Amino acid sequence: MPSKVVFLDRDGTIIEDKNFLKTPDEIEFIPGSVQAIRILRNLGYKIVVISNQSGIGRGILTEKMVREVNDCLLRRLKEKEAPVDALYFCPHHRDNNCSCRKPKTGMPQKAAQELKLNLKNAVVIGDKLTDVELGKNMGAKTVLVLTGYGSKELDKLREINDNFAGSMGPDFVAENLLEAANWLKSSSNKRT
Repeated sequence: MPSKVVFLDRDGTIIEDKNFLKTPDEIEFIPGSVQAIRILRNLGYKIVVISNQSGIGRGILTEKMVREVNDCLLRRLKEKEAPVDALYFCPHHRDNNCSCRKPKTGMPQKAAQELKLNLKNAVVIGDKLTDVELGKNMGAKTVLVLTGYGSKELDKLREINDNFAGSMGPDFVAENLLEAANWLKSSSNKRT
């Protein structure tokens, strides 16, 4: 049977957004994010990290730099007993109009194919409206975290629509990834 999955943004959701993270030693976990990944795993979710890395397309980062950071992140999460199942990134600038850049669904579709995932039960958690929009495009449950750019993004959403819970808004707004994981945990408890 295909697995249920949580798609997590990287920068601003799991780790601090350093504005084009260049080296592994710049990785700094947002408080509670490692514990949140453990909770999500215990709930039976596959964990897939998806990240737009336009710094490659802009010439600020190389693909090698991004891969080194990602490899270190995956290794450190595994060491902390919070492994993720996969990590995908889009190297393109938004002007490239590629199918993998969030909010387009290329990365989740690739993950679904490679990992045999059920996107009907997917959850997308991130600190940007592109993460929420990605989830909406997939028909997934969405959570906007207020870490990273989340607070500014929520303000933007409120400017667009006073009742941000409408079709553009997330299903839940969480202080951080840990609160998002606990919300999913309480939601799953209500269903059983």
